[in-house]
Amino acid sequence: MTTQAGTRVPTPDTAHRPASWVRTRLRASPLAALLMAALAFVTVFLAAAFPRIADRGADAALQDYVSQKGLNQGSLQTTSKVLDDDDAGKLDRVQQTVAEAIGRQLPLARSGQAYGARALGDRNMGNPEYARFSEHVTDPVLGLLYLHDLAARATLTDGTWPRPAAVGAPLPIVISKKAAETIHIKLGDVIDNGVEGSGAKRTTVVVGLYQVNDPQDPFWDDLGCPARACLRTDPGFEHWMTSGFVDGASLPAMAHWGSNAEIFWRLPVDTAALHADRIDRTRGILSSFLTGRDATALANATGRADLHTSSGLPDILTKADERYQASLPLSTIGPAGVAGVATVVLFLAAALSTDRRTAEIRLLQARGGSLTGVLRRLVGEGAVTVLPAAVLGTALALVLLPTPRWDRSVLAALAATLIALLAFPARAALLWARRRAAGGGRRRLVGELAVLAVTVAAVAEVRRRGVGTGSGLDPLLVAAPLLLAVTGGLLLARIEPVAVGWLAALAGRGRGLIGFLGLARAARDSSGRRKPSALPLLALLIAVTTTGFGATVLDTVDHVRTRAARIATGGDIGVSLPGYAALTDSFTKAAGELPGVRASTAVWVEPRARILGADQTYFEAYLVEVVDPAAYAEIARTLGAGEFDPAKLAGTPGGPDTPVPALVSRDLGKRLAEGSSQVRTPNGNDLRLTVAATVGATPALPDPGKPFVVVPAGPAWDRVPDARRVNQWFAVGDVDPEGVRAVLRNNGGAQPVGMAKLIAEDAAAVGKATHGLPAGYTVHSSRETLVALGDDPLQHAAGQLFWYAAAAGAGYALLAVLLTLFRAAPDRTALLARLRTMGLRPRQGLALIVTEALPQTLAAAVGGGLVAVAAVALLGGAFDISTLVGAKVGEVITPVLMPVLLPTAGLALLVGLGVVVETLVAGRRQIATELRAGEQA
Repeated sequence: MTTQAGTRVPTPDTAHRPASWVRTRLRASPLAALLMAALAFVTVFLAAAFPRIADRGADAALQDYVSQKGLNQGSLQTTSKVLDDDDAGKLDRVQQTVAEAIGRQLPLARSGQAYGARALGDRNMGNPEYARFSEHVTDPVLGLLYLHDLAARATLTDGTWPRPAAVGAPLPIVISKKAAETIHIKLGDVIDNGVEGSGAKRTTVVVGLYQVNDPQDPFWDDLGCPARACLRTDPGFEHWMTSGFVDGASLPAMAHWGSNAEIFWRLPVDTAALHADRIDRTRGILSSFLTGRDATALANATGRADLHTSSGLPDILTKADERYQASLPLSTIGPAGVAGVATVVLFLAAALSTDRRTAEIRLLQARGGSLTGVLRRLVGEGAVTVLPAAVLGTALALVLLPTPRWDRSVLAALAATLIALLAFPARAALLWARRRAAGGGRRRLVGELAVLAVTVAAVAEVRRRGVGTGSGLDPLLVAAPLLLAVTGGLLLARIEPVAVGWLAALAGRGRGLIGFLGLARAARDSSGRRKPSALPLLALLIAVTTTGFGATVLDTVDHVRTRAARIATGGDIGVSLPGYAALTDSFTKAAGELPGVRASTAVWVEPRARILGADQTYFEAYLVEVVDPAAYAEIARTLGAGEFDPAKLAGTPGGPDTPVPALVSRDLGKRLAEGSSQVRTPNGNDLRLTVAATVGATPALPDPGKPFVVVPAGPAWDRVPDARRVNQWFAVGDVDPEGVRAVLRNNGGAQPVGMAKLIAEDAAAVGKATHGLPAGYTVHSSRETLVALGDDPLQHAAGQLFWYAAAAGAGYALLAVLLTLFRAAPDRTALLARLRTMGLRPRQGLALIVTEALPQTLAAAVGGGLVAVAAVALLGGAFDISTLVGAKVGEVITPVLMPVLLPTAGLALLVGLGVVVETLVAGRRQIATELRAGEQA
């Protein structure tokens, strides 16, 4: 509508409409909205990321553990008896059926799959020209197999591949060229394999020789002896053994030759597709194929009623699951601490927003705004900033850290999102309740006492029952350190204002003003009351406690692993030889002079000595003859295994009847009578003993499993001269194992001959000889053993997860302090501005801010360190660290100063630097703005 003067009058349709609440609030404080979105994004991303990091580490550990067990143990082995109409084509069809049926439920690896048939009875090769160790020793032995696609893994060197056998003719086979050379088999030989029960002769004819392309390929495991002639060393039955291969059409003839035969299908499970969270499902599938419904269905589908499947994989998965469950409490404490600190920081951010907008909320309340209406608008306001950031953080974690399981990540992200979204409305709702509330101090005291009671109950329960093995994650064990931190924080929040106020009173008596003002402000919150918020202190203390606790755990694991490696080695370096060999004097002298050797000695270890007991009966024990008792005592002292006074082994020369002083194991000491006893070696030598001391272990035999006797070698050799030899050498110090191996190669002593030489060559053929040393010559290094013990993805995953959590916790702790400074910034800025007009210098202003923040930081650092030490002392015995060590150990976690001190000091320094930087960057600008107030008026 328009008036005569041309002025347009507003109508109801064109009247001004109120702006949207959310849009108005976001435009009023864009920086606050942006910071809240950033905080929500980081928190939700970490909440979604930590479960996925844990899952990826657990998956890698499971896959590595299964892979180390070998191809056969990680496969399903299906077998069936050979039938009269079986041939290669039928095996191919059954293979396809079996692989498809199992592959639908289990991921199968294509590499390593094998199928064929094997004769169940091996036969002697009676040809007189074949190699034997003596006239009375067993003939060489032949085993027969059919292997699908043999030509793809072996190269024919002479003759032809086998063809189907003619009726009544010898069975055509191929054998490896190396086996033929060892046993003296020639191309075209008709091998005499004995006679059947009916008296008919069993014979095979060698039609070809081949060479295996890769003898070390795990594919050949459990497929006989295809690449060479293997040595079988059963006492009294030493003989050569090899395998021959027949054509796929000769399966019934092979079954007749071996009295029976079975078809086998090996289907390896793809370890890269195994996941820790699906172990139970995988075991269920395996159980069904081994003895359940799928096994019956598979037999029906193939038409072979005797089809049977076996596998070692269920036991492997069970052990892997036990390892994973044992590592869960230690690897979950770090993320639990981060969750606690992040929650505190979110509530601190909510408190900061509430303080900034208290006047606005009070105004809405005064104008009749209802609690429900205001909270609905605050939730809507937060949803605009928090929800997009939360969705982006969750999606980023899911994309950057791929793993099949997503439910835990999404649930953790949802919990973090809800806290970030509802913390500010919940805090604002308290403004409605504060005027009507009475006895707030009593409610706080009751709440703190409840937390204390829950903490005491949790710690007592954990100490009473320890860790529940095999039952999954123990929430109580994970929550106990966090509860101790919360209790310590609440207690410190009670003590710190009183202590700081007392210090402020002392500072007020001096001349300086800065110390008094800073301490006085530290003892009050932004409203001037003597009850500062406990949240910043709680955040710092949780971060320090969980970091110190986890660092102590990892430090204990490192030390225990080092000791376990040294005990397994018998020192820092050790050399052991097989029974046929002996160390030379030149080696022991040269090795003892190597750089880094602090103490070394050679010893003779006899595992089959016999001790004459008090009841005049013999029992087996280890006999250890030590060349240098003083050096051996130093090695024992360094290892902490069987420490003794070397003077106790000081023997004197004498005749055969003169006793030699001996250290004996504790169980042996109880069985020997007072006075002298007797030990007899397998070669018939007798040595009289007198018990000098008892020890629980000894470096040469840290965990022998049966009794042992340690004697000085010199007096023992005086009494038994023909026993003068050593087969082991031990040393402590920073010794390079390659240097020891070089000395051993140059001064190794006697080389094997006869049967021992054949055994050594047989071991070398399968790759057991290393570093250019003969088979059986072994150099043990604690350094290398330590690396082997620590080379476990499960250990790496647990340590990595903890340090990620420690870094995140430190970041949140710093953020908690900065939020506290922001919360007190207006009051502090006004004070500094007024003091600046009275002559306060900028450096003094910085000192005032640092003095204000320092008490809380120091209190949290010291209190957190003390709580961490207390948590270790109270809960350390409940943790089993064997899985993280890599060996079964009995040590418990005990308080250690440095692992707690270093992260505590580092966190305190980080917070202090953050305070200084915040003051230099933001404080000066705020003061300048405060001083120019009113200039534009």
